[in-house]
Amino acid sequence: MTISQSLLSFALTAFVMAITPGLDTALVLRTATTAGREKAVLAALGVVCGCLAWGVAVATGLGALLAASRPAFDAIRITGAAYLLWAGGRMLLFPRRDGSQLAGAVPDGGRHGYFLRGMLQNLLNPKVGVFYISFLPQFVPGNVQAGPYLFLLSGLQAALSCGWLVLVAFTGHSLGRLLRRASIMRAMDRLTGCVFIGFGLRLGLSRG
Repeated sequence: MTISQSLLSFALTAFVMAITPGLDTALVLRTATTAGREKAVLAALGVVCGCLAWGVAVATGLGALLAASRPAFDAIRITGAAYLLWAGGRMLLFPRRDGSQLAGAVPDGGRHGYFLRGMLQNLLNPKVGVFYISFLPQFVPGNVQAGPYLFLLSGLQAALSCGWLVLVAFTGHSLGRLLRRASIMRAMDRLTGCVFIGFGLRLGLSRG
């Protein structure tokens, strides 16, 4: 896999996952509809900073493992593949049936409270770290240094998420009605589930 192929496939996959309704979209959407666009953008920036912090942490540790210990990386690779297959299977077989999971509390306090809520929602969630460990390695070409390339992928994922969440912040009311439709949520969950399963198989069967 070339660098251009890696970046294109990663960008497409990361975009699909960014637009799939979840906790991050829920927080920004709820903030937009109850507190306004400005505070929703702050919440979105907080979410992105939390994700980026996880990406940097995982890129640093995972890059070191890739360089120093192939058995250790293989263990992470197999564990990550199992996680993707499990998560994908759940989304494919048991998609959400309503928009109740898009409901969420909006933090009280000043402007900084919205940013901190978004950041801590991801920074204190170890599942985000597990996701990065599972997802990023399969897009690293064999002819590049893993650490710097993982930083690049983390930054690209953060940029895509930021673009989507800012869009949600500015179109919260109308977009919220669309994302809460049961048919839309089921379709997005099943699409993302198929993506997870496909990349889980790819990660599990890969050798390099």
